[in-house]
Amino acid sequence: MFEIMVWGGAALSVAGLAGLIVSVIRVASAKRQNLSDEELRAAIQKALPLNLGALFLSVIGLMLVMLGLSLG
Repeated sequence: MFEIMVWGGAALSVAGLAGLIVSVIRVASAKRQNLSDEELRAAIQKALPLNLGALFLSVIGLMLVMLGLSLG
C-alpha cells in the first residue's frame, strides 16, 4: 500500500519537474526573441500558471513520497 504512495508520488514529482522545465524553456525562448517589454511581460505571464501548477504538482508528489516512507 505505502509502496504505491511512494512510486505515485515519485511519478507526480517527475511530472512536475517536466512542467517546470517546459516553463523555463518557454520563458528562455521568449527572452531570446528580443521582444519589447510589454510582449516579454505577456509571455512570462502566460507561462506563470504552468510554472505554478508544475511546482504544486511536484510538491504534492514529494509529500506523498515522504508520507509513504514515514508510514511504511
